[in-house]
Amino acid sequence: MQTKPVLMLEDVKKIAAAAEAEALANKWAVVISIVDDGGHLLWLQRLDGVAPISSHIAPAKARTAAMGCRESKIYEDMINNGRVSFLSAPLIEGMLEGGVPIMVNGQCVGAVGISGVKSAEDAQIAKAGIAALGL
Repeated sequence: MQTKPVLMLEDVKKIAAAAEAEALANKWAVVISIVDDGGHLLWLQRLDGVAPISSHIAPAKARTAAMGCRESKIYEDMINNGRVSFLSAPLIEGMLEGGVPIMVNGQCVGAVGISGVKSAEDAQIAKAGIAALGL
């Protein structure tokens, strides 16, 4: 049997703090969402000035990235390139750029989902958060 790393609260706080710092440094109002490998919510933070809908979009992006073990942008690109039938995939709601998996030794331990600014900027914030773990 294999052992698997898991996100601890200390890890989640590091990710959230670094993501918040990236957003604030760029004056971006966003929602920061962090989930475990099953897509279960561990952290939700709504910065001042962000649209309320982002509180639903960020966790959906994170769940999609965690359960797929890949960036949510992959699904967005797939659909934009003509595979619209993928919209019927079950349990996948956040098929927009901004969900980034947290990979440790080739295993997905969770994901960060950001919503509130341009999709590429959302992904930038998510990656800055994950970088705080030194992975």
